[in-house]
Amino acid sequence: MPPSAADAPPHAAPRRVASWPPPPVSSAAVALYVGSEDGVERDLAMRAGLSYRAIATGQLRGRAPWTAAANLLRMAHGARQSAALLREFQPQVCFVTGGYVCTPVAWAAKRMGVPVLIYLPDLTPGLAIRALSLLAARVAVSFPEVAPWFPGKAVVTGYPLRPELHAAAADRPGARAHFNLAPDLPVLLVFGGSRGARSINQALLAALPALVGQMQVVHISGTLDWPQVEAQAAALPESVRAHYHGFAYLHDDMALALAAADLVVARAGASTLGEFPLLGLPAILAPYPYAGQHQDANADYLVQRGAAVKLRDEELASRLAPLLLDLVQDRTRLGQMAQQAASLARPQAAEAIVDELLRLGASHG
Repeated sequence: MPPSAADAPPHAAPRRVASWPPPPVSSAAVALYVGSEDGVERDLAMRAGLSYRAIATGQLRGRAPWTAAANLLRMAHGARQSAALLREFQPQVCFVTGGYVCTPVAWAAKRMGVPVLIYLPDLTPGLAIRALSLLAARVAVSFPEVAPWFPGKAVVTGYPLRPELHAAAADRPGARAHFNLAPDLPVLLVFGGSRGARSINQALLAALPALVGQMQVVHISGTLDWPQVEAQAAALPESVRAHYHGFAYLHDDMALALAAADLVVARAGASTLGEFPLLGLPAILAPYPYAGQHQDANADYLVQRGAAVKLRDEELASRLAPLLLDLVQDRTRLGQMAQQAASLARPQAAEAIVDELLRLGASHG
């Protein structure tokens, strides 16, 4: 069965054509973000105040031969662009996180003698990361279990988290007040990523009448399903709607939503391995069935350590409501799951990655 539109990975934005040669990098810049011409990372980098440059690139795996050939030519062009950027910017170190846009940059850095640090968030490295690691001086990994994939190069750092999440975790009552949540009723957070997850949304809406009274719900539906979710929520009885807080998407407030929750229902992207442990947040995880093995491996990691329960996507409709009620009513089990999650936290992960970057940069001079 193909994925629904709401479960599918985000579609590419309209292609932006990078001008070449590009304008010079500001002499005040201490970091340069190199990304794709049409990637969402452009806006994120610019919001963070980083200088951004786009290069040509293309995905080779799983494409028709003629498409792969065209993308290979784009990749070669991207490698030339990357080399020119590196000659201009003169970096001491190159930091990459995987994805096909990283390949030409890492290749150019390796050729110019600039040390490359890869960060791998997942528990299982894909073929692209394993190939890219041949160009790297070090590979930062989130978990000791991943280190054997990169003998002699791996450094265990943990999963880096944004400062907003650390701040929100320190003020749980403030996070609840932000969403007008009652302080004496458990909070369930449900989300499925930036575009949402239709199977999760539908299962939750069907379960709401059984859940309210036992818990209050913060639901982030994703933008695709929001009109339908909003209409269905408006038709619920007032007694149900009083405990339901629906949103299409949260930007800066997502950290507060995580901090306010007692239990979460989500997919099993790599961020769950860092965010949920930091907050000691028990989870019901429904891995996206079209994400290869990454999300299943992430979910299994938390399940095997007693921090989560895993549901298959097709089980959501029948099992989500009874499982939620069982967990919320069994405070002992929920507390144990929270403790197990918290035991996996590595709150200094970002600092550990920065330390490794500084070491590599110093070695380059």
